[in-house]
Amino acid sequence: MFELLSEHHWVALFGLLGGLCLGLAARLGRFCTLGAIEDVLYGGSNTRMRMWGVAIGVAVLGSFALMSVGWLVDTSTYYLSLQWMPMASIVGGLVFGYGMALSGNCGYGAVARLGGGDLRSFVIVLVMGVSTYVALSGPVAPLREFAFPQQDLSLGDTPPGIAHYLGGLLGISIPVIGMALGLVILGASAASPALWKKPSQVFWAAVVGIGIIIGWAGTAWVAREGFEALPVVSHSFAAPLGESILWWMTGSARPLSFAVGSIAGVWIGAFIGSSIKGHFRWEACEDPRELRRQIFGAALMGMGAVTALGCSVGQGLSAFSVLAISAPVTFLAIFAGAALGLRQLIVGFQPAE
Repeated sequence: MFELLSEHHWVALFGLLGGLCLGLAARLGRFCTLGAIEDVLYGGSNTRMRMWGVAIGVAVLGSFALMSVGWLVDTSTYYLSLQWMPMASIVGGLVFGYGMALSGNCGYGAVARLGGGDLRSFVIVLVMGVSTYVALSGPVAPLREFAFPQQDLSLGDTPPGIAHYLGGLLGISIPVIGMALGLVILGASAASPALWKKPSQVFWAAVVGIGIIIGWAGTAWVAREGFEALPVVSHSFAAPLGESILWWMTGSARPLSFAVGSIAGVWIGAFIGSSIKGHFRWEACEDPRELRRQIFGAALMGMGAVTALGCSVGQGLSAFSVLAISAPVTFLAIFAGAALGLRQLIVGFQPAE
Protein backbone atom coordinates (compact mmCIF):
# COMPACT_ATOMS: atom_id res chain seq x y z
CA MET A 1 0.00 0.00 0.00
CA PHE A 2 2.82 2.40 0.84
CA GLU A 3 4.28 1.82 -2.64
CA LEU A 4 1.31 3.67 -4.15
CA LEU A 5 1.06 6.45 -1.59
CA SER A 6 3.48 7.56 1.10
CA GLU A 7 2.59 7.39 4.78
CA HIS A 8 2.13 11.16 4.79
CA HIS A 9 -0.36 10.91 1.93
CA TRP A 10 -2.28 8.17 3.74
CA VAL A 11 -2.69 10.11 6.98
CA ALA A 12 -3.74 13.19 5.00
CA LEU A 13 -6.37 11.08 3.20
CA PHE A 14 -7.74 9.78 6.50
CA GLY A 15 -7.85 13.37 7.75
CA LEU A 16 -9.66 14.40 4.57
CA LEU A 17 -12.23 11.61 4.91
CA GLY A 18 -12.98 12.35 8.55
CA GLY A 19 -12.97 16.09 7.85
CA LEU A 20 -15.57 15.60 5.14
CA CYS A 21 -17.81 13.95 7.74
CA LEU A 22 -17.43 16.91 10.09
CA GLY A 23 -17.86 19.50 7.35
CA LEU A 24 -21.04 17.94 6.00
CA ALA A 25 -22.44 17.61 9.54
CA ALA A 26 -21.78 21.28 10.21
CA ARG A 27 -23.72 22.50 7.18
CA LEU A 28 -26.36 19.79 6.71
CA GLY A 29 -26.85 18.84 10.37
CA ARG A 30 -26.19 22.25 11.99
CA PHE A 31 -23.63 20.62 14.27
CA CYS A 32 -21.95 23.50 16.10
CA THR A 33 -20.35 23.99 19.51
CA LEU A 34 -21.32 27.60 20.12
CA GLY A 35 -24.74 27.07 18.58
CA ALA A 36 -25.42 24.23 21.04
CA ILE A 37 -24.38 26.42 23.98
CA GLU A 38 -26.50 29.35 22.76
CA ASP A 39 -29.53 27.08 22.37
CA VAL A 40 -29.18 25.83 25.95
CA LEU A 41 -28.67 29.27 27.49
CA TYR A 42 -30.94 31.46 25.40
CA GLY A 43 -32.97 29.28 23.05
CA GLY A 44 -34.65 26.96 25.53
CA SER A 45 -33.48 23.89 23.62
CA ASN A 46 -30.90 21.22 24.41
CA THR A 47 -31.31 19.36 21.13
CA ARG A 48 -27.98 20.41 19.63
CA MET A 49 -26.22 19.71 22.93
CA ARG A 50 -27.74 16.23 22.83
CA MET A 51 -26.38 15.89 19.29
CA TRP A 52 -22.96 16.61 20.75
CA GLY A 53 -23.57 13.85 23.32
CA VAL A 54 -24.56 11.40 20.58
CA ALA A 55 -21.35 12.19 18.71
CA ILE A 56 -19.31 11.63 21.88
CA GLY A 57 -21.09 8.35 22.60
CA VAL A 58 -20.47 7.00 19.11
CA ALA A 59 -16.83 8.14 19.21
CA VAL A 60 -16.25 6.52 22.63
CA LEU A 61 -17.81 3.24 21.48
CA GLY A 62 -15.70 3.16 18.33
CA SER A 63 -12.44 4.18 19.99
CA PHE A 64 -12.66 1.57 22.74
CA ALA A 65 -13.76 -1.05 20.22
CA LEU A 66 -10.51 -0.30 18.37
CA MET A 67 -8.63 -0.75 21.67
CA SER A 68 -10.39 -4.05 22.35
CA VAL A 69 -9.03 -5.58 19.14
CA GLY A 70 -5.57 -4.09 19.58
CA TRP A 71 -5.93 -1.66 16.69
CA LEU A 72 -5.50 1.44 18.90
CA VAL A 73 -2.99 1.61 21.75
CA ASP A 74 -4.30 3.95 24.42
CA THR A 75 -0.97 5.51 25.39
CA SER A 76 -0.18 6.25 21.75
CA THR A 77 -2.89 8.91 21.84
CA TYR A 78 -1.79 12.40 22.81
CA TYR A 79 -4.43 12.84 25.50
CA LEU A 80 -3.50 9.67 27.42
CA SER A 81 0.27 9.98 27.12
CA LEU A 82 0.70 13.15 29.24
CA GLN A 83 0.08 13.82 32.90
CA TRP A 84 -3.14 15.74 33.36
CA MET A 85 -2.86 19.37 34.40
CA PRO A 86 -6.22 20.43 35.93
CA MET A 87 -5.45 24.16 35.96
CA ALA A 88 -4.39 24.06 32.32
CA SER A 89 -7.72 22.48 31.40
CA ILE A 90 -9.70 25.03 33.41
CA VAL A 91 -7.77 28.17 32.46
CA GLY A 92 -7.32 27.18 28.82
CA GLY A 93 -10.95 26.12 28.51
CA LEU A 94 -12.25 29.37 29.99
CA VAL A 95 -10.06 31.47 27.69
CA PHE A 96 -11.02 29.41 24.66
CA GLY A 97 -14.74 29.55 25.45
CA TYR A 98 -14.71 33.30 26.01
CA GLY A 99 -12.81 33.82 22.76
CA MET A 100 -15.24 31.54 20.94
CA ALA A 101 -18.17 33.67 22.07
CA LEU A 102 -16.45 36.87 20.94
CA SER A 103 -15.59 35.38 17.55
CA GLY A 104 -18.97 33.75 17.06
CA ASN A 105 -17.31 30.45 16.10
CA CYS A 106 -14.76 27.92 17.24
CA GLY A 107 -11.97 26.88 14.85
CA TYR A 108 -14.04 24.03 13.46
CA GLY A 109 -17.07 26.26 13.00
CA ALA A 110 -14.97 28.96 11.33
CA VAL A 111 -13.62 26.51 8.73
CA ALA A 112 -17.14 25.20 8.14
CA ARG A 113 -18.55 28.72 7.71
CA LEU A 114 -15.68 29.54 5.37
CA GLY A 115 -16.87 26.63 3.26
CA GLY A 116 -20.19 28.45 3.03
CA GLY A 117 -18.56 31.63 1.72
CA ASP A 118 -18.20 33.60 4.97
CA LEU A 119 -15.01 35.63 4.54
CA ARG A 120 -15.21 36.83 8.15
CA SER A 121 -14.38 33.27 9.14
CA PHE A 122 -11.29 33.43 6.95
CA VAL A 123 -9.95 36.14 9.27
CA ILE A 124 -10.76 33.97 12.32
CA VAL A 125 -8.98 30.97 10.78
CA LEU A 126 -5.84 32.98 9.99
CA VAL A 127 -5.66 34.73 13.36
CA MET A 128 -6.38 31.59 15.35
CA GLY A 129 -3.81 29.58 13.37
CA VAL A 130 -1.11 32.18 13.95
CA SER A 131 -2.08 32.66 17.60
CA THR A 132 -1.83 28.94 18.20
CA TYR A 133 1.76 28.83 16.97
CA VAL A 134 2.64 31.96 18.93
CA ALA A 135 1.62 30.07 22.07
CA LEU A 136 2.93 26.69 20.90
CA SER A 137 6.43 27.58 19.75
CA GLY A 138 6.57 31.36 19.46
CA PRO A 139 7.39 34.19 21.89
CA VAL A 140 4.68 33.20 24.38
CA ALA A 141 5.74 29.53 24.52
CA PRO A 142 8.32 29.92 27.35
CA LEU A 143 5.75 31.62 29.57
CA ARG A 144 3.15 28.93 28.84
CA GLU A 145 5.65 26.15 29.50
CA PHE A 146 6.65 27.78 32.79
CA ALA A 147 3.03 28.13 33.93
CA PHE A 148 1.79 24.77 32.61
CA PRO A 149 4.74 22.39 32.10
CA GLN A 150 3.76 19.29 30.14
CA GLN A 151 5.12 16.02 31.50
CA ASP A 152 5.06 12.59 29.88
CA LEU A 153 3.72 9.68 31.87
CA SER A 154 6.35 7.81 33.86
CA LEU A 155 6.76 4.07 33.49
CA GLY A 156 3.98 2.34 35.38
CA ASP A 157 1.74 5.40 35.66
CA THR A 158 -1.93 4.91 34.94
CA PRO A 159 -2.98 6.88 31.84
CA PRO A 160 -5.19 9.84 32.82
CA GLY A 161 -8.39 8.27 31.54
CA ILE A 162 -11.73 7.66 33.23
CA ALA A 163 -11.94 4.08 31.98
CA HIS A 164 -8.35 3.42 33.04
CA TYR A 165 -8.91 4.54 36.62
CA LEU A 166 -12.19 2.63 36.83
CA GLY A 167 -10.50 -0.44 35.34
CA GLY A 168 -7.79 -0.35 37.98
CA LEU A 169 -10.36 0.14 40.73
CA LEU A 170 -12.85 -2.50 39.60
CA GLY A 171 -10.51 -4.98 37.93
CA ILE A 172 -12.54 -4.92 34.72
CA SER A 173 -11.19 -4.71 31.18
CA ILE A 174 -10.57 -1.10 30.17
CA PRO A 175 -12.16 -1.48 26.69
CA VAL A 176 -15.26 -3.07 28.28
CA ILE A 177 -15.63 -0.14 30.69
CA GLY A 178 -15.04 2.33 27.88
CA MET A 179 -17.66 0.80 25.61
CA ALA A 180 -20.13 0.57 28.51
CA LEU A 181 -19.63 4.27 29.29
CA GLY A 182 -19.99 5.04 25.60
CA LEU A 183 -23.35 3.27 25.56
CA VAL A 184 -24.46 5.21 28.65
CA ILE A 185 -23.48 8.54 27.07
CA LEU A 186 -25.14 7.60 23.79
CA GLY A 187 -28.33 6.36 25.46
CA ALA A 188 -28.66 9.35 27.77
CA SER A 189 -28.06 11.80 24.94
CA ALA A 190 -30.45 10.11 22.51
CA ALA A 191 -33.27 9.77 25.06
CA SER A 192 -35.13 12.83 23.85
CA PRO A 193 -38.33 12.91 21.74
CA ALA A 194 -37.34 16.37 20.48
CA LEU A 195 -34.10 14.98 19.09
CA TRP A 196 -35.90 12.24 17.19
CA LYS A 197 -38.42 14.62 15.63
CA LYS A 198 -35.71 15.11 13.04
CA PRO A 199 -33.87 11.78 12.70
CA SER A 200 -31.34 13.53 10.48
CA GLN A 201 -30.02 15.24 13.62
CA VAL A 202 -29.12 11.86 15.12
CA PHE A 203 -27.63 10.74 11.83
CA TRP A 204 -25.33 13.73 11.46
CA ALA A 205 -24.28 13.56 15.10
CA ALA A 206 -23.30 9.92 14.55
CA VAL A 207 -21.41 10.93 11.39
CA VAL A 208 -19.31 13.31 13.50
CA GLY A 209 -18.48 10.47 15.90
CA ILE A 210 -17.52 8.28 12.94
CA GLY A 211 -15.26 11.06 11.67
CA ILE A 212 -13.37 10.97 14.98
CA ILE A 213 -13.06 7.18 14.80
CA ILE A 214 -11.71 7.39 11.23
CA GLY A 215 -8.93 9.64 12.53
CA TRP A 216 -7.86 7.21 15.25
CA ALA A 217 -8.22 4.10 13.09
CA GLY A 218 -6.45 5.54 10.05
CA THR A 219 -3.46 7.08 11.79
CA ALA A 220 -3.08 4.02 14.06
CA TRP A 221 -2.96 1.79 10.97
CA VAL A 222 -0.28 3.96 9.36
CA ALA A 223 1.74 4.07 12.59
CA ARG A 224 1.54 0.29 12.94
CA GLU A 225 2.24 -0.67 9.32
CA GLY A 226 4.51 2.18 8.26
CA PHE A 227 8.13 2.97 9.00
CA GLU A 228 7.97 6.66 9.89
CA ALA A 229 7.18 7.78 13.43
CA LEU A 230 3.94 9.55 12.58
CA PRO A 231 1.63 10.40 15.50
CA VAL A 232 -1.67 8.68 16.20
CA VAL A 233 -4.18 11.54 16.15
CA SER A 234 -7.75 12.52 15.46
CA HIS A 235 -9.41 15.81 14.68
CA SER A 236 -8.68 19.09 16.41
CA PHE A 237 -8.89 22.64 15.12
CA ALA A 238 -6.27 24.75 16.86
CA ALA A 239 -2.68 23.79 16.02
CA PRO A 240 -3.88 22.10 12.78
CA LEU A 241 -5.00 25.52 11.53
CA GLY A 242 -1.47 26.89 11.94
CA GLU A 243 0.02 23.71 10.49
CA SER A 244 -2.20 23.99 7.43
CA ILE A 245 -1.24 27.63 6.93
CA LEU A 246 2.44 26.64 7.08
CA TRP A 247 1.90 23.82 4.60
CA TRP A 248 0.23 26.10 2.07
CA MET A 249 3.20 28.47 2.35
CA THR A 250 5.97 25.84 2.40
CA GLY A 251 4.36 22.72 0.95
CA SER A 252 7.28 21.97 -1.37
CA ALA A 253 9.51 21.50 1.69
CA ARG A 254 6.93 20.26 4.20
CA PRO A 255 5.14 16.88 3.93
CA LEU A 256 1.40 16.48 4.04
CA SER A 257 -0.13 15.68 7.41
CA PHE A 258 -3.37 14.54 8.99
CA ALA A 259 -4.01 18.14 10.04
CA VAL A 260 -3.84 19.47 6.48
CA GLY A 261 -6.21 16.78 5.26
CA SER A 262 -8.60 17.38 8.16
CA ILE A 263 -8.88 21.13 7.58
CA ALA A 264 -9.28 20.64 3.83
CA GLY A 265 -11.91 17.96 4.43
CA VAL A 266 -14.03 20.18 6.66
CA TRP A 267 -13.84 23.04 4.16
CA ILE A 268 -14.76 20.81 1.21
CA GLY A 269 -17.53 19.07 3.16
CA ALA A 270 -18.95 22.41 4.25
CA PHE A 271 -18.80 23.73 0.70
CA ILE A 272 -20.65 20.66 -0.59
CA GLY A 273 -23.21 20.90 2.21
CA SER A 274 -23.79 24.61 1.61
CA SER A 275 -24.22 24.01 -2.11
CA ILE A 276 -26.73 21.21 -1.50
CA LYS A 277 -28.77 23.42 0.81
CA GLY A 278 -28.43 26.43 -1.50
CA HIS A 279 -26.88 28.45 1.33
CA PHE A 280 -23.53 29.28 -0.22
CA ARG A 281 -23.01 33.02 -0.50
CA TRP A 282 -20.13 35.41 -0.07
CA GLU A 283 -20.26 37.41 3.15
CA ALA A 284 -17.90 40.04 4.52
CA CYS A 285 -17.62 42.07 7.69
CA GLU A 286 -18.99 45.61 7.34
CA ASP A 287 -18.59 46.66 10.98
CA PRO A 288 -15.01 47.41 12.15
CA ARG A 289 -16.04 46.81 15.77
CA GLU A 290 -17.31 43.34 14.88
CA LEU A 291 -14.08 42.56 13.05
CA ARG A 292 -12.01 43.78 16.00
CA ARG A 293 -14.01 41.58 18.35
CA GLN A 294 -13.60 38.54 16.11
CA ILE A 295 -9.84 39.03 15.76
CA PHE A 296 -9.44 39.37 19.53
CA GLY A 297 -11.61 36.30 20.13
CA ALA A 298 -9.67 34.22 17.60
CA ALA A 299 -6.39 35.16 19.27
CA LEU A 300 -7.80 34.09 22.64
CA MET A 301 -8.99 30.79 21.18
CA GLY A 302 -5.54 29.96 19.88
CA MET A 303 -3.90 30.71 23.25
CA GLY A 304 -6.59 28.87 25.19
CA ALA A 305 -6.54 25.77 23.01
CA VAL A 306 -2.77 25.36 23.35
CA THR A 307 -3.01 25.79 27.12
CA ALA A 308 -5.85 23.27 27.44
CA LEU A 309 -4.20 20.84 24.96
CA GLY A 310 -7.18 21.01 22.65
CA CYS A 311 -10.15 23.01 21.40
CA SER A 312 -13.87 22.31 21.55
CA VAL A 313 -13.35 19.42 19.12
CA GLY A 314 -9.87 18.34 20.23
CA GLN A 315 -10.93 18.02 23.87
CA GLY A 316 -14.70 17.91 23.44
CA LEU A 317 -14.67 15.04 20.94
CA SER A 318 -11.25 13.50 20.27
CA ALA A 319 -10.07 13.51 23.91
CA PHE A 320 -13.58 12.57 25.05
CA SER A 321 -13.55 9.60 22.68
CA VAL A 322 -10.75 7.99 24.72
CA LEU A 323 -12.37 9.25 27.96
CA ALA A 324 -9.41 11.40 28.95
CA ILE A 325 -10.09 13.06 32.31
CA SER A 326 -9.19 16.41 30.76
CA ALA A 327 -12.09 16.21 28.29
CA PRO A 328 -15.16 16.81 30.53
CA VAL A 329 -13.27 19.36 32.65
CA THR A 330 -12.13 21.33 29.61
CA PHE A 331 -15.53 21.11 27.98
CA LEU A 332 -17.25 22.48 31.09
CA ALA A 333 -14.67 25.29 31.25
CA ILE A 334 -15.32 26.08 27.57
CA PHE A 335 -19.05 26.16 28.31
CA ALA A 336 -18.50 28.54 31.24
CA GLY A 337 -16.20 30.81 29.23
CA ALA A 338 -18.65 30.89 26.34
CA ALA A 339 -21.53 31.64 28.73
CA LEU A 340 -19.60 34.61 30.11
CA GLY A 341 -18.80 35.90 26.63
CA LEU A 342 -22.36 35.47 25.39
CA ARG A 343 -23.73 37.28 28.42
CA GLN A 344 -21.40 40.18 27.70
CA LEU A 345 -22.49 40.32 24.07
CA ILE A 346 -26.21 39.78 24.57
CA VAL A 347 -27.21 41.36 27.87
CA GLY A 348 -24.06 42.98 29.21
CA PHE A 349 -22.81 42.60 32.74
CA GLN A 350 -25.47 44.75 34.43
CA PRO A 351 -27.41 42.92 37.15
CA ALA A 352 -30.87 41.82 36.14
CA GLU A 353 -33.71 44.01 37.48
